[in-house]
Amino acid sequence: MSEAKSQKKLKIIIYSLMEYDQAEYERYKDRFSFRFMKNKLDKNTAVFAYGCDVAVACPFDDVSAEAIDELIEAGVKLIAMRCAGHNNVDIEYARGKIPVVYVPDYSPYSIAEYSIALMLCAVRKVHKAYNHSREHNFSVSNMSGYEFFGKTVGIVGEGRIGICVINVCRAMGMKVLVNTPHPKLLDGVEYVSLDELYERSDVIQLHCSLTPQTHHMINDESISRMKDGVVIVNTARGGLIDTDALIRGLASRKIRAAALDVYEKEANTFTVDMTEDILEDNVMQVLLGFPNVIISPHMAYFTQESIDALCDTTISNIDDIFETGDCKNRLC
Repeated sequence: MSEAKSQKKLKIIIYSLMEYDQAEYERYKDRFSFRFMKNKLDKNTAVFAYGCDVAVACPFDDVSAEAIDELIEAGVKLIAMRCAGHNNVDIEYARGKIPVVYVPDYSPYSIAEYSIALMLCAVRKVHKAYNHSREHNFSVSNMSGYEFFGKTVGIVGEGRIGICVINVCRAMGMKVLVNTPHPKLLDGVEYVSLDELYERSDVIQLHCSLTPQTHHMINDESISRMKDGVVIVNTARGGLIDTDALIRGLASRKIRAAALDVYEKEANTFTVDMTEDILEDNVMQVLLGFPNVIISPHMAYFTQESIDALCDTTISNIDDIFETGDCKNRLC
């Protein structure tokens, strides 16, 4: 650490604070001065970063061009995303104005394991069995699923998470199809086009990034090419699925089940306790009305290992930028 840095602590503001975040970052309070905010970052709340060197944001924040301008005006010198996804950041606008870093890898096992759990739960109706038993209903009527052995899973994306899912699915005796722009050429995997993956898969798992090319890749047209009774699992990004098209696929019974840990409009609802409030999202209300839909609040990553890694890598990114002027996890 440089002498200048040791004399003056960097000031870091962390937006969208969750109850578990503060304790994580306070492990570094001897080196940094933290300002914790429950508010989401947007063009209106960026002013709270006045006097801070770093603004730390998450997938629920709106790091738009206007917000970036306000952060710079407030004196912020670095935007640190404490997540892998960065589709909510106007990277092109930030380029040349302020560096942006992110956490590309933290715990692929956490997300992969949860994706498998959702797949099992959706087909074997574990969630329904739990609720029935709590109501002293021990009938197995309408509770049958199917074996995964011999079934075909189509995995979109072959990053670290996708590879973990591939390994588990192969161990379960499933036939594995993969669509990816950069094949790893793994044994026991068949690399196919998206069209072929849609047509042959009993289960489709999404593990790719959200880009203009992948936005709404699950839509009316792609659903029409899928097998009758397909199961869709999404723990990647909500925008990969056209939610209205998904609802139409569920209503027509083309889709057997959907298990979603992400949702297009999740920034307005996820991470918030609304048990005493009215859910104003009509689309979410419709989804929750389907007995064959599982929705969880973007928690696939949520293990202690992931939380530690997200915090530690974020701090490491900040150190790299202020000590060397660059970082391997720099977006711009």
